[in-house]
Amino acid sequence: MQADTIFSIQNDTDFERLALRVFNHQYHNNVIYQRFCNLLGITKTSVKHIDNIPYLPIQFFKQEKIVSTQSLIHKIFTSSGTTGSITSKHYVSDISVYEKSFRKGFQHFYGDITEYVVLALLPSYLEREGSSLVYMAEKLIEDSKHPKSGFYLHDIKKLVNTLQQLIAKGEKILLLGVSFALLDLVENYDLQLNETTIVMETGGMKGRRKEIIREELHQILKKGFGINKIHSEYGMTELLSQGYSKGDGIFYCPPWMKVSIRNPEDALTLLPKNKTGGVNIMDLANINSCSFIATQDLGKVYTDGSFEIIGRFDHSDIRGCNLMAL
Repeated sequence: MQADTIFSIQNDTDFERLALRVFNHQYHNNVIYQRFCNLLGITKTSVKHIDNIPYLPIQFFKQEKIVSTQSLIHKIFTSSGTTGSITSKHYVSDISVYEKSFRKGFQHFYGDITEYVVLALLPSYLEREGSSLVYMAEKLIEDSKHPKSGFYLHDIKKLVNTLQQLIAKGEKILLLGVSFALLDLVENYDLQLNETTIVMETGGMKGRRKEIIREELHQILKKGFGINKIHSEYGMTELLSQGYSKGDGIFYCPPWMKVSIRNPEDALTLLPKNKTGGVNIMDLANINSCSFIATQDLGKVYTDGSFEIIGRFDHSDIRGCNLMAL
């Protein structure tokens, strides 16, 4: 099926129809996913509704080549990890699908990227190869067409000066940064931003600082930057789409992505709205890999389809994943 069709989704009916088509495509063309489904006793004919679609545990991206196409691989995105740990690999056969996903996703929530100056503070990601976040930021910087847009790796003083100059001119700014780098920024510099600046954290202490809950992080950043809201981006190596929060840690998906919640005690059972459990993601942009992923995040989905990330499973708490040995 054509990847472009997923970006024309207008409503839930469109989404459900295309999600079932993507499931059929991936069941036939993704050997690992088909074997996983078969071991669960689930076949193409037994899936009549999207709630019947099984979610592949995200750990498979660390152990297998998850592809639903015979096309040549264009790019391999890799997750960050501690020294010696096994990282996830996302084999991307058509990079234009990823580019279309993040461009349309950003536009859906924030409008035209050319209205912004994009300042990226992503030190730990820039220091390694294969980051999908860096790839996205690089393209958004290019798309903004602003001479001050760019990455700021070590020259934080230059970033601060640039911010102050842009604010004085009334420019719209997107400051995209990993959590620990944004914390370092507010702790070392006295910055007072204004309503024309969006501060967007992408998560990630990655061993650089003690992990803290998002609410505490946002309180520190709001106070440090002198602003009322901290925005967030929810993405990962294994996804080609992102959810966005404009404050308070409540995320929304673009039309081709949906989140559901599974029972932590029974991975095949979905929980109703407002209940906490394991986060499942349908990302139809993953048409050439796997669109149905059981993450290791804990969260809840609200009645309007928005979602919140509450934490992560401890490894000892992950159940229903004893089919890893395929």
